[in-house]
Amino acid sequence: MYGNALQVASSRGHDQVVRMLLDKGADVNAHGGVYSNALQAASEGDHDQVGQMLLDKVADVKAQGGWYSNALQAASERGHDQVVQMLLDKGADVNAQGGMFGNALQAASSRDHDQVVQMLLDKGADVNAQGGMFGNALQAASSRDHDQVVQMLLDKGADVNAQGGMYGNALQAASLTNHDQVVQMLLDKGADVNAQVVQMLLDKGADVNAQGGICC
Repeated sequence: MYGNALQVASSRGHDQVVRMLLDKGADVNAHGGVYSNALQAASEGDHDQVGQMLLDKVADVKAQGGWYSNALQAASERGHDQVVQMLLDKGADVNAQGGMFGNALQAASSRDHDQVVQMLLDKGADVNAQGGMFGNALQAASSRDHDQVVQMLLDKGADVNAQGGMYGNALQAASLTNHDQVVQMLLDKGADVNAQVVQMLLDKGADVNAQGGICC
């Protein structure tokens, strides 16, 4: 699960142990394990003091790999606003791609962390960035009934009809999960009630003759 001792101590916020390991020459940017590096581990756990120690030792704030792909996405998904700010101040790429959520904005949007969403948008996060399990931030927020985040994204120009992700589009995500308020918000912004998600799937190579599935 963990790549090295520094990553273990960082994930638990054991600052004294982290300092001991660093003083003994532990590689601050060593890769391995579920978090890939110590900074991502500390960021996911909201250990800002440990994070600062690692950054002071020149931890790579843009390092890629692991479950979250980068430290910023880890902190954003967990809603750790102080850590997010620290990483942004150190030059973290707000639009870095990869990981389960595709990018930091989608990660924060999926968990209703509106303060982090605003921080990322203020730093130039691409509101229409594609990728990750939800396809985009708007679909992530819509699927979880996070109406405040949905409004923030729409106000920043999110494409209400963008296609992709596990639900196809934001309206389908909100409709499937019975979030009527979000459905209304999307319709008011021009969501296409007849969007052809089937065509998108065919374009991606779906087998129109595939058998199986759940029948009513």
